[in-house]
Amino acid sequence: MADKPLERVVVGQVGRPHGLDGSFVVEHASEDARWFKVGSQLLAGGNEVKVVSSRHGSGGRPVIKVDPEVARGTKLEVPQEALPPTEEDEYYVFELIGLEVFEEPDERALGTVVRIVPGVANDSLELENGLLLPLVGQCIHDIDIDARRILVARGFSDPA
Repeated sequence: MADKPLERVVVGQVGRPHGLDGSFVVEHASEDARWFKVGSQLLAGGNEVKVVSSRHGSGGRPVIKVDPEVARGTKLEVPQEALPPTEEDEYYVFELIGLEVFEEPDERALGTVVRIVPGVANDSLELENGLLLPLVGQCIHDIDIDARRILVARGFSDPA
């Protein structure tokens, strides 16, 4: 029986260099700072790397140095099982991508979530057809990860 492949979650990406010592800005960094602390183990391009220095750059973005060095643009990942458990009604972005969205009351199919769009007041689900649905309780009535579906209130899919 074959082992199940290791599922990974992207926590950032190697960005532009910062200084002359091999440090770089972490682009698209996770809000969870634990991944960028000195001593943290990350996967980069399929190889394990260790964070050997860490600080904050402009705008509070993490600036780290890893050993061994990795190329710009490389995704920084962690094993999915390393993620802390979520609270009730909390989800990781990767859990929502690919879920089918249906509208109440007749469960009309609206599409599939392709990404989460950050917002000032709230984030939004973006469907493959370009529809944006706010991630607020008035819109999102149920998220069922196991069934791979989201149920939304009527009226949010109608163009304004």
